[in-house]
Amino acid sequence: MENFPIINLEKLNGAERSNTMEMIKDACENWGFFELVNHGIPHEVMDTVEKLTKGHYKKCMEQRFKELVASKGLEAVKAEVTDLDWESTFFLRHLPASNISQVPDLVDKYREVMRDFAKRLEKLAEELLDLLCENLGLEKGYLKRAFYGSKGPNFGTKVSNYPPCPKPDLIKGLRAHTDAGGIILLFQDDKVSGLQLLKDGQWIDVPPMRHSIVVNLGDQLEVITNGKYKSVMHRVIAQTDGTQMSLASFYNPGNDAVIYPASTLVEKEEEESKQVYPKFVFDDYMKLYAGLKFQAKEPRFETMKAMEADVKSDPIATA
Repeated sequence: MENFPIINLEKLNGAERSNTMEMIKDACENWGFFELVNHGIPHEVMDTVEKLTKGHYKKCMEQRFKELVASKGLEAVKAEVTDLDWESTFFLRHLPASNISQVPDLVDKYREVMRDFAKRLEKLAEELLDLLCENLGLEKGYLKRAFYGSKGPNFGTKVSNYPPCPKPDLIKGLRAHTDAGGIILLFQDDKVSGLQLLKDGQWIDVPPMRHSIVVNLGDQLEVITNGKYKSVMHRVIAQTDGTQMSLASFYNPGNDAVIYPASTLVEKEEEESKQVYPKFVFDDYMKLYAGLKFQAKEPRFETMKAMEADVKSDPIATA
């Protein structure tokens, strides 16, 4: 098995730029995942985020999770649990409007640090989208505009902790799925691993590395690239000891953004038959995804294709 792709972003600034761009291209085409080092977010910022996230879990969420486990009798399960994840989570919304001041139980310092971290991640996500545009032969800013909608992109962070699990063979930390959205930036624990992706029929560990950012592509980038880049099934395996921290930040299209394959990536001749991916409003896709997250993505695309006639009459779609 090839090595998991690790990209040193600093190398974009020198003689190794073309080789680094080729590594990103290969990772997008063949993995749907890659890991960034020297990405520009200071290590001390990441250390503070990690410390405050773990402190918040211990103080405010650990006991609640234990009570949930006890109430559902999960420690004594004998068969695989297929309708539940072994995770403790909350969600921070950054764009188009932040909810950080409204989320209960967060200390002021944590709110302040997460606002700063989110701004840095937003900038990194947009830089990455332009690198993808360059590799795809799309004009700079194309993907950001495709995501924009009328109010800008949706951007938020799912803060997760995966506590020690007595039956990791029977209960997944997070069941296998592809991500519905655009580009996802993950700051994961470097001490307790668990994230895996499906490649060539095998589950591959995503290596935990200190101060790295793991990037993966969502369903919307598969559609816009007409399948050149693909979203990939991934999951989190619970561990018997140690709590794994995971902050996944989703840079997604705006609710009313109309998503469809970029015309330059659809071969000009026989265009209708070559365009295999549908055209749809992002919010419609998310409503469908909500009930089908842990199933294969292909039927979701087929359902959206069946709804295309409605989208074509939408004034936003024809604007």
